Amino acid sequence: MIIYGKQACFYALERHSEKIETVYLTKISILPKHLLKKFGSKIKTIENRWAQKMSRGGNHQGILIEMNQPQPQDIKSVKNGDFVLILDSLTDVGNIGAIIRTAYAMGVESVVATGVRQLNIPAIVRTSSGAALDLTPVICSNILNLLNELKQQGFELYGADLDGKPLETAKFNTKKVLVLGSEGKGISKRVKAKLDEIYKITMQRDFDSLNVNAAAAIFLHRMSYANK
Repeated sequence: MIIYGKQACFYALERHSEKIETVYLTKISILPKHLLKKFGSKIKTIENRWAQKMSRGGNHQGILIEMNQPQPQDIKSVKNGDFVLILDSLTDVGNIGAIIRTAYAMGVESVVATGVRQLNIPAIVRTSSGAALDLTPVICSNILNLLNELKQQGFELYGADLDGKPLETAKFNTKKVLVLGSEGKGISKRVKAKLDEIYKITMQRDFDSLNVNAAAAIFLHRMSYANK
């Protein structure tokens, strides 16, 4: 796969050097000296027009990397942790990447995408500033079965929805799952019926809702520190 942009590429170079195949630069000066030394044999300089073509017109910032695509964990191993995030029919790579970046920072151990057939992993790596290299989302075709299995493993299931209880009143189990729905449709009715509790973010002003990645950040932070 090819990723581009300084944040995602520098993250990959610093933390996933074993996956790097080729580093493309429009200017050698883009890389700090220690990375130039480390990846010298894998660096190629290219004209900006080729960088634009490789990034399909995206903001490459003068650096692109060809690397092995990260492999998501097996869906069975999701049950081995304590903190799981499930994305119910989210498709926008910008939102998914931003959520994964926050999830990684807040200690989430697995991210599961449901209601989708495939994900654009290179784009998600880019929009997550590289965090998706360490927290690669796994696709699950049947969210209801997954929720049942997680519940059997001792997880409590929580959802973010406007019809929920105030988030500030929430208490979370050590083994916990957060379900986030799409901005257009929210969490599906069948999924809601499986959840132990549903919470909402209380607004200080008359405003209906937040962007899904902003809401995710608030929920994940609270859940991360709930038992500390």
